[in-house]
Amino acid sequence: MIKGLYEAHLPVSNLENSVEFYKKLGLELASKKGKVAFFWIVKEESWLGLWESDTVQLNYHPSIRHLAFKIDKEDVDHAKEWLNSIGIEIRTEFGLTSEHQPLVLSNEPHAHAAIYFSDPDGNSLELITPLRLDDAESFNEMSLEEWRR
Repeated sequence: MIKGLYEAHLPVSNLENSVEFYKKLGLELASKKGKVAFFWIVKEESWLGLWESDTVQLNYHPSIRHLAFKIDKEDVDHAKEWLNSIGIEIRTEFGLTSEHQPLVLSNEPHAHAAIYFSDPDGNSLELITPLRLDDAESFNEMSLEEWRR
């Protein structure tokens, strides 16, 4: 029955600033009306809703105010340079600084490569790609460079 995730939503404090930020990421504006804008992540498959609100600064928890954008495995090596080229700073996550990213997440029995950054309101954003699925080898988070060794 379920074919994928169609939409996700984030609170923003200034819709115009956020629209410009998400355009820099290459997302296509699908619609904008009043205090809400929708961006296609994959046209006709998934989109992101941005809602201008006075209550944006909710305490962060991974279960809220976090989105992970899937990227191709071939793009993970260039993702950090791409983010830097459009003026987006990589943030420290899991104790690994921007110098150590992309990092590899241990979500046993899976492994994913990821890079973390924030939007203008501090919403947690991630570029992620699966490295291996259904493999029971246990490990701690590490840089992708370490993983490849």
